[in-house]
Amino acid sequence: MNENKFIPTRRSLLSRLKSWDNEDSWREFFNTYWRLLYDFAVKAGLNDAQAQDAVQETIISVASEMKDFRYDPELGSFKRWLLQITRRRVADQMRKHYRTGEVGAPRADDPAVAAWLSEVPDAASRPLEALWDEEWRRHIADAAMARIRRKVRPAQFQMFELSVVNGWPVAKVAAALGVGVTQVYMARHRLSRQLEKEIQHLERNLV
Repeated sequence: MNENKFIPTRRSLLSRLKSWDNEDSWREFFNTYWRLLYDFAVKAGLNDAQAQDAVQETIISVASEMKDFRYDPELGSFKRWLLQITRRRVADQMRKHYRTGEVGAPRADDPAVAAWLSEVPDAASRPLEALWDEEWRRHIADAAMARIRRKVRPAQFQMFELSVVNGWPVAKVAAALGVGVTQVYMARHRLSRQLEKEIQHLERNLV
């Protein structure tokens, strides 16, 4: 699990992104968000190549529009702003491949696809926002797990991963790792609390 897979962008990074020449900040932005954008595009119905194109076009659009972006919670979060840009770029890919008549291309008369292609927010677009929120939360959880992995002993994390993430019975984990059942329970309890705190920390730093 890559700890840079998803680390929420902070206001300081957004400020640095105002400059197109700040290569380090743009690299950080790409490393932070590319997987979220890619997974969202794939779940929207794009194939691997189309999703990668959508990610590239989204990053280009963000770079173009960033100079006019102003962080103001009352006007809407960066999360929602990024969703709108990503949605447009995914829709562009859908239109492109539908018009060329490719086999397996999204059908424009499909209600789900029509919701993607529409620029007008309505009830049909709510599942898209739900999908975005689902991917956002999942990537936060991945980042939190990666941070915990770095902070604890490998043996402790393995007990936690097998019992909580993989769903193994405590007795099976204890037997497989040659440790006591009590140790597994303690690792589960301690790291579960840490995971919750890490998730809360990351959510507080979302913009």
